[in-house]
Amino acid sequence: GNELAFMHAQNDTKQRELPQGQKLVYRMFTVPINTKSIAGYAAVTGETVNIPDVYDIPQQRDYGFDPSYDVLSGYCSRSMLVIPLKSSSDQLLGVIQIINKIDRSQATTPIPFDYDDELLVSHFASNATAALQRAQMTRAILLRMIQMAELRDPEETGPHANRVAGYSLELYEAWATRVGTERKEIERTRDSLRMAAMLHDVGKVAIPDTILKKPGRFTSEEYAIMKTHTWQGARLFVDKESGFDELACTVALTHHENWDGSGYPGYVDPKTGAVERAGPDGNALGKQGNDISIFGRIVSIADVYDALISSRVYKQAWSEDDALREMKSMAGTKFDPRLIKLFFQILPNIRTITEKYANKPNPTTDPA
Repeated sequence: GNELAFMHAQNDTKQRELPQGQKLVYRMFTVPINTKSIAGYAAVTGETVNIPDVYDIPQQRDYGFDPSYDVLSGYCSRSMLVIPLKSSSDQLLGVIQIINKIDRSQATTPIPFDYDDELLVSHFASNATAALQRAQMTRAILLRMIQMAELRDPEETGPHANRVAGYSLELYEAWATRVGTERKEIERTRDSLRMAAMLHDVGKVAIPDTILKKPGRFTSEEYAIMKTHTWQGARLFVDKESGFDELACTVALTHHENWDGSGYPGYVDPKTGAVERAGPDGNALGKQGNDISIFGRIVSIADVYDALISSRVYKQAWSEDDALREMKSMAGTKFDPRLIKLFFQILPNIRTITEKYANKPNPTTDPA
């Protein structure tokens, strides 16, 4: 719209002050796209803005610096370089804002950015713009798939998919850091996991409306059909051509497996749903413990937590305290107990995701 939203922030100086594995907690900042702020000015005018000291901006400049961000973060901004991200068709995609150039030979005192810095960051901005355009196209396709599922099942909304994806990424990064996964591998996996988590329930498009939209309890026969949405979703990705296909297939298939083996669909062929390993009752044996993919275990926690704190046609939203108490009670039965422990350690990040992707009120149905 008419605002810039700060979607990504990185600060190695502040990060080093935190214990290993912890992430910076930041709230979503938005600023109007106008000439009053530094980033807004760059966005409106399309000009590069290079400021030696944001606390000493000449009064004749249209823009100014808001020190409240420094107060919130405990940081001191000085030099700043801001470059707009504009596509070849002159569409504004955002801005890159780099703060405090450091001369490594002179301790940590910030110095001004020079012309060579402008050239370097402008080149990076061009690559970032192309990457953002590709990402927006991919995201648009995913959201259309989610909207298709939403036509069938009103519970599968865009905000729900975004929250499940956001929770999953936070939990995955905490787990991957804990087990010593290389940073490059974490970054590669994050991209695929976000998309896979958003599509965890895409298989529900194969479930008949009489079952999918039934307001009451399922019969045992109806529940058996409902459970097929796992392998029906996985089936869309079985002809694997990329790491994303592999992850999407795994997540769709395993996000309803339980740590104690009581989940579904268990050991089945994702192409046909045929039982590959049967239990004593002849049904597919449920996967258990570490036999469940780590990605399925992660998305399971994200999906259940969001279901608990969200309202549904058959229930009111739970309070956060009640939802967290329920999550903790299911450690070792439904959930991997180690992941639940990590989930509680990253709760500030989880709350940020909840706020970021809150359901928008419907003016036709929600009271003012």
